[in-house]
Amino acid sequence: MTSIDNGGSSIHEQRIETPPPNPDAEGHESLIEQKTSTEGFFATIPAFTHFNEVGMATHYRSLPSDWIIGVADVVDSTGAIGRGQYKAVNMVGASIISAVINRLGHRDFPFVFGGDGAAFAVPARLESAIREVAAAVQTWAAEEMGLTLRAAIVPLREIRNAGHDVTVARFAVAPELAYAMFSGGGINWAETEMKAGRYLVERAATGTRPDLSGLSCRWEPIDSERGEIVSLLVMPQPSAAPDAFAKLIGSITRYIDDPVRTASPVHPNRLRFAWPPKGLGLEARAARARISFVTRYAALMVFNLFGWFLFRFDVKFFGFDPKLYRADTTRNSDFRKFDDGLKLTLDSNSEAIEQLTSMLEEARRKGIAYYGVHRQRQALMTCLVPSVLMRDHLHFIDGAGGGYAKAAESLKQQIRHPAQDLQPMPCR
Repeated sequence: MTSIDNGGSSIHEQRIETPPPNPDAEGHESLIEQKTSTEGFFATIPAFTHFNEVGMATHYRSLPSDWIIGVADVVDSTGAIGRGQYKAVNMVGASIISAVINRLGHRDFPFVFGGDGAAFAVPARLESAIREVAAAVQTWAAEEMGLTLRAAIVPLREIRNAGHDVTVARFAVAPELAYAMFSGGGINWAETEMKAGRYLVERAATGTRPDLSGLSCRWEPIDSERGEIVSLLVMPQPSAAPDAFAKLIGSITRYIDDPVRTASPVHPNRLRFAWPPKGLGLEARAARARISFVTRYAALMVFNLFGWFLFRFDVKFFGFDPKLYRADTTRNSDFRKFDDGLKLTLDSNSEAIEQLTSMLEEARRKGIAYYGVHRQRQALMTCLVPSVLMRDHLHFIDGAGGGYAKAAESLKQQIRHPAQDLQPMPCR
């Protein structure tokens, strides 16, 4: 995840009071049945459907006071990406979301994918279960993927005591699916604390595995249609006025709303399902280890060969429609989000990227924002698909040449050397 220790101001300061926990919810056996009066909080937030409204404070609600924040990221993700492990980094980054969803039995809680990590929020009464999940995912990442994942659980009260908040909005990409947008500065603070060694969750015992059902990366890297895939991060400077930063976000989102300039990297005609998929080995390592890796891999080979046949010839099968699935994958992709700052993965032309960079450089010089830009040729998709027959499957997007992790490097360089004129790396 991209934590920026800049003490940046929040564009959203709205606080909505929520009712206390329901004591009658205790004593039930199922996590799904154990409900408090705040557990339906996320679903009650009115969703907005136009992304250019992401900077509007009226869409955001403060989290209930009895919640906790979970954060996780891959240690030295830049080094792993440099070794060609970009698919593995993204899969491990998304794994904590998959494991929490499977442990709780639902996904009615806010979460966000950050490329090499993720963040989420749940009621505090679930902390024990979440700690078990975070511990197991760390062990799996180390033993199966060869990557170090760190995770932390931070009480919301600690975040507020530090002068920050966590506010949440719902951006509906479809009637069946809404992604969480986070603001308030609290997620960034929690990630910074985690990287400083505080609030950490210890790794589980050797051999412990989480339930990562539905986590996959079967689509091939997606080529740019307009010329380049750009990964863009925009964070507020410490002295930035909330209104000035919100105005900047509005200007950027309106600019990218023109499909001639930029668009989602995901399009039905550019989704390629190869056989065998290059990420099949990673998916086999994510499967529950009840059987050997070789057996898991062989079973997935057969299953994916059948899937390749359906997609290759657009064959409908028992309610599964490949054309509809491609269209839903396109609309359900999280190529744009807000996580204490704007995060975008766009298919764009060079002129539009230069115009965006010029707009952001002006904002940097005025003390409004820091930004990071990374250019590459392809985008990468990591998927959460509990069922191919449902239309609410999740697709996390990042750049295939370093993406958000590389953009974060240039952003952090701006913070360390604010007087320098820094240029984005050329497309690779």
